Amino acid sequence: MALAVTMLVDVHTHIFPPEVIARRERFFPGQHEFRLLYGSRKAKLASAEDLINSMDENGIDYSVVFGFPWRSADLLALHNDYIIESASRYPHRLIAFACLDLFSRDCIHEARRRLRQGVAGFGEIAIYSNAEGLPFALQNFDLLADLCRQSGAVLLAHSNEPVGHDYPGKAPFGLDLYYSMAKSSAGANLILAHWGGGLFFFELLKKEAPEVLSGVYYDTAASPFLYSKGIYKAATAIAGEGKILFGSDYPLISPKRYFEELKDSGLTESQIRAITGENAARLFGLKN
Repeated sequence: MALAVTMLVDVHTHIFPPEVIARRERFFPGQHEFRLLYGSRKAKLASAEDLINSMDENGIDYSVVFGFPWRSADLLALHNDYIIESASRYPHRLIAFACLDLFSRDCIHEARRRLRQGVAGFGEIAIYSNAEGLPFALQNFDLLADLCRQSGAVLLAHSNEPVGHDYPGKAPFGLDLYYSMAKSSAGANLILAHWGGGLFFFELLKKEAPEVLSGVYYDTAASPFLYSKGIYKAATAIAGEGKILFGSDYPLISPKRYFEELKDSGLTESQIRAITGENAARLFGLKN
């Protein structure tokens, strides 16, 4: 049975410039996080054309695309340029986000520059390690949230569950970090990736949490690897169907796996339509 949807929007996809795909090992020196996540050849790297082909195969109308939070201004610029150029080639399919290095003194300058070039938001904003500069990085995040409040740009931040097995890219933080990000982003649109690491459960467990998290969306990226399909119904019951966005983490996982889980999740067709496209369409002002 096919999904009964009017629009499919994937809010979490990664694409890379051809030169990175061709020889990724050239980009390992000085880039600990990139090597951590993509050091293995099993870790897929995809181009804009690969993504468009996957979208066509899976019936996806729009994808939010972003790169990687390089700790090098030159590599960050290279990747963001590729994202923006790709979205200009596929203006009715791709929505460009700019990645940023929160540890850089040029972070907010780069954000403003990319806004002038037409990006719709910033992401995947990620802090993968508890580095010495963490307080400075969080100051930059506060400034970035303020910029998004002023401009209407959307923030998408990496988050992960604080328990269970380790895996590449799992940051050593508790949910308090992501909760503080939600507080500092009040008034802006914030998407917490990977179900917010389960943060939405605190909308049930803490009296203040529904207000603090009222502007937060949760995407489903990597869900088949990390959570049972019951999370769809639980998150809908606690946070509401209007706050959940389909994100595949392409090319990590095929969208088909998410659609199969959704069909078996116990959600109604209207709830599935909201999660797989309608919520994102409202957030980004998209039309068929």
